[in-house]
Amino acid sequence: MDASLRIGLALASVCLLASGCGGGGGGSSNGGSSSGVSSSGVSSSTSSGTTSSSGSTSSSTSSSGSSTGSSSGAPTGVVRIAYLHHSTGGNIWGGGVPEYFTAYNAAHGTTYEITSITYPQAPATGYTSSTGYPWANYPYDYWNLWVNHTGSSQDRGELNLDQIAANYDVIMFKHCFPVSSVVADDGNPSVSSSTQTLANYKLQYAALKARMAQFPTKKFVVWTGAALRQADTNAANAQRAQDFFNWVKNTWDQPGDNIFVWDFYALETEGTLYLKDAYASSGDSHPNATFSTTVAPYVSQRIIDVIEGRGDTGSITGH
Repeated sequence: MDASLRIGLALASVCLLASGCGGGGGGSSNGGSSSGVSSSGVSSSTSSGTTSSSGSTSSSTSSSGSSTGSSSGAPTGVVRIAYLHHSTGGNIWGGGVPEYFTAYNAAHGTTYEITSITYPQAPATGYTSSTGYPWANYPYDYWNLWVNHTGSSQDRGELNLDQIAANYDVIMFKHCFPVSSVVADDGNPSVSSSTQTLANYKLQYAALKARMAQFPTKKFVVWTGAALRQADTNAANAQRAQDFFNWVKNTWDQPGDNIFVWDFYALETEGTLYLKDAYASSGDSHPNATFSTTVAPYVSQRIIDVIEGRGDTGSITGH
């Protein structure tokens, strides 16, 4: 890591988000985070993910001007990055993601604009908590929002992939920790089922892969799923979760395409089945402030590696 980046990161403020993951895991939205970052191509606040009449994403993103492309492999011009998340991703964002991009842009003459977007917004503008989309961002939900709804079609006002891709060059997405509660297969796999089984997850990821391939000029970064503490799951569910994330890394992800993986699960578990207690918040499976600050530079560097053509050769953990 460049010395300038180490200095910038040392000065970064830490913002821990205290919200819960919902959907299958319970909890509620935190309503977004505020990073308090000035210009240099970094979003200054979490976008609500609302759409205008044209279906574009409404966000608050600042820019430091056009890029010189001085970093090795860096594209010339602005690169717009959508950082889609709920609370787990919000904790990592608050650990120093915008600060990392500010420092990197300053050191390398790049203009990488990263915007934090609560997705799905749940509820979207014009909906309430009872009428809007549920607080869920699992494989079923991405299949539903991105594959099952295309063009002008939306589910309860949530952006679909056509609308997100119209505004961003790189799209990073993830699932909150209830994704790791993977129950036994029921013998009836279905891409349109919200039941969290290994078979359903694989069908949904296969459909997502085909959908993302329809956007060859865009790049996608997906996290391996957030893990659960041992106290929040059981060995069978945890093993199935690990099996799925290994499948994502070793089978689903392939070199030469426009899809890349950041191995968040490996960082949280360090080879075990569970989120390490030392990395967890008090009382649940959210990553704590110390861990979030540690790995924020890793996801940032992973995104930059993807942008600069090192997605298939760089570290899958960004470290």
